[in-house]
Amino acid sequence: MKLVTGNANRTLAEAVAKHLDLPLTDCTVKRFADQEINVQLHENVRGEDVYILQSTSAPADGNLMELLILTDTLRRSSARRITAVIPYFGYARQDRRATGRTPISAKLVANMIAAAGVHRVITVDLHTDQIQGFFDIPTDNLYSAPVMTRDIEQRYDISNLVVVSPDVGGVARARAIAKRIGADLAIVDKRRPQAGVSEVMNIIGDVSGKNCLLIDDIVDSGGTLINAAEALLKSGARDVAAYITHGVLSEGACKRIGAGHLKELVVTDSICEAEAQRQAANIRRISIAPLIGEAVARTAREQSVSSLFS
Repeated sequence: MKLVTGNANRTLAEAVAKHLDLPLTDCTVKRFADQEINVQLHENVRGEDVYILQSTSAPADGNLMELLILTDTLRRSSARRITAVIPYFGYARQDRRATGRTPISAKLVANMIAAAGVHRVITVDLHTDQIQGFFDIPTDNLYSAPVMTRDIEQRYDISNLVVVSPDVGGVARARAIAKRIGADLAIVDKRRPQAGVSEVMNIIGDVSGKNCLLIDDIVDSGGTLINAAEALLKSGARDVAAYITHGVLSEGACKRIGAGHLKELVVTDSICEAEAQRQAANIRRISIAPLIGEAVARTAREQSVSSLFS
């Protein structure tokens, strides 16, 4: 078995390699002067079961091309099986045609990955479960819920805790964690007048005097979380924190979250940490490296991956 990584999140790849007690394959991923990507393997991978760990986070196009070129390199080097481990699957929010004359980019990306020669995909907390059906190859969607649950149980008094979904679409995700820890569930009823802008309409559930935990898959600009936190506090919540799988945190998001009403934002290391995130006082990271490492090990041994979450 071999583990290969591009430049998207080498820190996570090293943590997964450590969990597996397996060195990263010696590989150079560089750019020419015109920004074309060039890949060269320095080890023999003929007949090997190879896992490429590469998030397609910002810069999404560059990291996606690294993944595709790494795949082609391994295929032409006679790797027996190629598995793309994509902790954060970019373009996942473009999973349907919300209006006319728009693409379904998530499906296009899935087609590109399969066409490049990937045999299997492992990813974490897809934006919607339907994206698994976009792939014509086996796809395992891992859930960060066990990692978050463990951290919540260590840091919070469950008896006074309410798990909150920031929108109706994320109810299943929030309910899964609420069920694991035995907490109540509340829902933020919001609407989006335009892309990237959200307005809170109602709070469904009793949050008065409670410590609230917002659960979501992606935080980008931070606007949804800040608006939800303000609405919860106005409804009588004692304080509000958030657990998010993918900390996209685009420009200015860390500053907005730091100045908002969130007590704490907890994100996983599915995306490489930016400098602004490191300097933010109320943003903390937890690692999904053991989760990914165990999924990779089970896949290599042809064992069940879904049993990780039962």
